[in-house]
Amino acid sequence: MSVLEIKNLQVSVLTDAGNKEILRGVDLTIRSGETHAIMGPNGSGKSTLAYSIAGHPKYIITEGSVTLDGADVLEMSVDERAKAGLFLAMQYPVEVPGVSVSNFLRTAVTAIRGEAPKVRTWVGEVKAAMASLNMDTDFSERNVNEGFSGGEKKRHEILQMELLKPKIAILDETDSGLDVDALRIVSEGVNRVKANSDLGVMLITHYTRILRYIKPDYVHVFANGKIVEEGGPELADKLEEKGYAEYITA
Repeated sequence: MSVLEIKNLQVSVLTDAGNKEILRGVDLTIRSGETHAIMGPNGSGKSTLAYSIAGHPKYIITEGSVTLDGADVLEMSVDERAKAGLFLAMQYPVEVPGVSVSNFLRTAVTAIRGEAPKVRTWVGEVKAAMASLNMDTDFSERNVNEGFSGGEKKRHEILQMELLKPKIAILDETDSGLDVDALRIVSEGVNRVKANSDLGVMLITHYTRILRYIKPDYVHVFANGKIVEEGGPELADKLEEKGYAEYITA
């Protein structure tokens, strides 16, 4: 059982006009096997929460704490956070020219596991994961995210997650830019990893369509840099019907 615990997290970002406060006291606990949907309008701070936990240097933690199984996440470097079991699937994955997908994945897995996987078992492991995501094996020889479609980028993110086997996965608008078929395949990948590893998931999204495939245990409404309402899956249905207007006004 792993636990990601966020207490009174306050975060600012440096702008030309000085520090701008984004997160205004976030409290959230995610345990193994749980799926938490973070929903809210644009600019509410959802992605800031994700990148702050992952260690993006742009974001300045001004107060609060983040712990994973009792260890202070905020004192860790970015790679230490990954080794501890945190995974971030980015909304806009970056290109890495000159680095093939196969080399990228093997290097990442070696860093996480502490030793290079045996070639024979590794090839089979990668092929099985790619097949489950409907990815052609030639994909592994392409440069990371270079010339990838939106769907290919998101499948690659889930492929990484399946091979790295994190404790807690933060999925930042994984449904963004996906057609119906790609959304189903990516969602099935998340569900498969979760079933096989008891993964805890923080799923950031604007829309309920991905929640038809990845069923949340808890739904949290984000507005003005903090959680303003919490509930079960029925809360997502309310948001689908009424939108975020009442939270923006409040």
